[in-house]
Amino acid sequence: MWLAINPIAFGIGALQVHWYGIILGTAALMGLLLAIREGKRFGMNPDFYMDLVLLGVPSAIIGARIYYVAFKWEDYRDNLSEVFMVWHGGIAIYGALIGAVICAVIYTRRKGYSFWRIADVCAPGLIIGQAIGRWGNFINQEAHGGPVSEAFLRNSLHLPDFIVNQMLINGQYYHPTFLYESVFNFIVLLLLLVLRRRPFLRAGELFLSYFIGYSIVRFFVEGLRTDSLDFTGPAWLASLMNGLWAPMRALGFESGFMTYGGNVRISQLLAILIIIFAVAFMIYRRKSGASVERYSDPIRPIGYVEEASSDPSEQSTVPVLTGIPVVSPPSADQIVAEHAEHASDKNKESAEVQSVQLEKEENKPNKPSE
Repeated sequence: MWLAINPIAFGIGALQVHWYGIILGTAALMGLLLAIREGKRFGMNPDFYMDLVLLGVPSAIIGARIYYVAFKWEDYRDNLSEVFMVWHGGIAIYGALIGAVICAVIYTRRKGYSFWRIADVCAPGLIIGQAIGRWGNFINQEAHGGPVSEAFLRNSLHLPDFIVNQMLINGQYYHPTFLYESVFNFIVLLLLLVLRRRPFLRAGELFLSYFIGYSIVRFFVEGLRTDSLDFTGPAWLASLMNGLWAPMRALGFESGFMTYGGNVRISQLLAILIIIFAVAFMIYRRKSGASVERYSDPIRPIGYVEEASSDPSEQSTVPVLTGIPVVSPPSADQIVAEHAEHASDKNKESAEVQSVQLEKEENKPNKPSE
């Protein structure tokens, strides 16, 4: 296979650094920076998101590999050692998302925060990471679409030479599906950045909107690819998928062939199910009152209790993770006032006793003189 761009960026002795790894690292870094910047608006420590990325990236890789192997188990059951050889190819983005989400749920709960609030902050970082990461597929000449003509790439899409040349694989030009997905992921990113400043947005809805936006993009781009995981489903399901993809045909695109001989692409079916679930879940959360918090509300630890009153003479509370109110000790002014009041009461009581004694003395009968 001839490569217009060398996949190896540079070497240090026997160590070779691939562009694919550099691009994925850049994608993760950009996503982290976006999350940190937004987290600062809510007073979050940047270390919180750094730790989340350090745990989330390995979890995403593991999830991506498990997802792929599970659907292609027949290729691995007789050679289990191949399961761990990720560098031979075979990962899936939806598996990566599942692994990352599971990690984030555990991490945020252990830190005492709501998963939905943290996921909202991370949503733009996820989509920009995917938009940048797709260029790693471009370098490796993988995850492309079906065959096209050079004229289509140059004259219809007006692509620069470095992209057109890289899409020439074994003497044939192919759809740059990495580019389609990357561009539309950036559009989803812009929509999320606008949406997160809307006052009506509730907690968790930006994260769910990310899934809706990405799934729409993935559904249409996936139909062009020639390396999709697929299976043989009922005729009505295959017809439904083809019908939903019809707008692409109207634009002059042809679907890519099914790699494994099925009639339903797994990623397309999963994209539709995610969109339906995300919309239904947002409606459910609003109707059930689970999404009372708005995106713009402060991010507090679970169980955080606001101070009820600024009056020091009244019961007040302090923020605690248990959610149990704590009575604040009396202030110095309060103690002085109580002592003064107590002394005043004693003086009044002494004056009343003296007055009674004087009255008794005046009312005593005079002794007769001798």
